[in-house]
Amino acid sequence: MKREETIDYNIKAAWHSIARMYNQQAAKYQGTMSIGFALLNIHSEEGTPATKIAPLMGLEARSLTRLLKSMEERGLIYRKADKLDKRSVRIYLTLEGKKHRDKSKETVLRFNEVVREEIPQAKLDVFFDVVRSINHLIEENKIYDKVLQ
Repeated sequence: MKREETIDYNIKAAWHSIARMYNQQAAKYQGTMSIGFALLNIHSEEGTPATKIAPLMGLEARSLTRLLKSMEERGLIYRKADKLDKRSVRIYLTLEGKKHRDKSKETVLRFNEVVREEIPQAKLDVFFDVVRSINHLIEENKIYDKVLQ
């Protein structure tokens, strides 16, 4: 089987193409796709607990710490102790962070709009069904047991 015929290769290749496109757009604003994605995962008014952001982004805590530090240095976010649980830290967007978040959101929505204009809904329905099925197989360890023996 050629690598172009494997499921994982096609998922990864598509994601890399999307990431490259998002990074090109983000670079216009001195940002990165990772920063844009983080901004989209921080509640614009209530902030978000720092511990909740890493799982939303599929990042390890160490990687998120570096990303948040960089975002803080750029003036996109600030940290504040949680009002109810002083041990917990919430991440909030600055005014500049909200502007960048809006631009990120606009880019993601436009990408989805263009894809939906070009690909029939029936094909997208099958795509979403297949991706959900693959995720379900992985989450239920139905693939691990058979693949990672």
